[in-house]
Amino acid sequence: MYKKLTGTGVALVTPFRNDDSIDFSSLNKLVEHVVTGGVEFLVVMGTTGENPVLSQQEQKTVLDYVTEVSEKKLPVVFGIGGNNTQAVVNTIKNTDFTNIDAILSATPYYNKPTQKGLYIHYKTIASACPVPIILYNVPGRTSVNLNAETTLKLANDFENITAVKEASGNFDQIMQIIKNKPDDFTVLSGDDTYTMPYIAMGMEGVISVTANAYPKEFSDMVRASLKYDFKTAQELHYKLLDLSNSLFLEGNPGGVKAALEILGITSKYVRLPLASVSKGTYKIIETFMKNI
Repeated sequence: MYKKLTGTGVALVTPFRNDDSIDFSSLNKLVEHVVTGGVEFLVVMGTTGENPVLSQQEQKTVLDYVTEVSEKKLPVVFGIGGNNTQAVVNTIKNTDFTNIDAILSATPYYNKPTQKGLYIHYKTIASACPVPIILYNVPGRTSVNLNAETTLKLANDFENITAVKEASGNFDQIMQIIKNKPDDFTVLSGDDTYTMPYIAMGMEGVISVTANAYPKEFSDMVRASLKYDFKTAQELHYKLLDLSNSLFLEGNPGGVKAALEILGITSKYVRLPLASVSKGTYKIIETFMKNI
């Protein structure tokens, strides 16, 4: 049951048409693009997938479609989180986990729980979840940091809490987690531009935004890093660095959707309250893409 997810996971975007409907034809192209590009696993309905603006039925439909078109070639991680613990548990209880290998669950946002509250939140989810759980620490979005002590306690106390996606940008905190974690607990990068140095510190992979557009280059960089071939990894890291930074100039996933439109894979459309990137940022992304 507790399959280890390492290497490159791609946080799939959800393509939309200009009428806000889901563009399944483009989603098919995207899944084929990243699977062929060599990523190790797929993440459906993470932040990059715009899960807050999709209904539960839409989320299920996207999950089922990705599973179908990927032909179960890769493990699938499904985003289930929120700031209402009981609502998260209810969602888990009403979810068919047949094609789900793990869930990604972000820390509760807006209500700013204490570390005790975060621990009990994830303890409650762990008691209800039949598949492995990847904790997602992203304080830049949630306004709360899941600190090293709490992460390690959760990793030691619950068999099905098997990984953390760390996007705090706090190198000392991350090193404390890597240094003291159980052997079977995986630490994944939540920051594309830090992934290579994070792996040098001891991380085992990434859940990437950039890999939507450049799955081969990004996953090759991750694999080289995991093999300690940092000469190759550095070349790929710096080849992608400026583009990766530009994708976040006006937030995510607006930037990567612009890149995917330039590649002819999906459109740039996002759902409100997000907006497509400006013409200036679009041009910057396009310019950096010409160098790859």
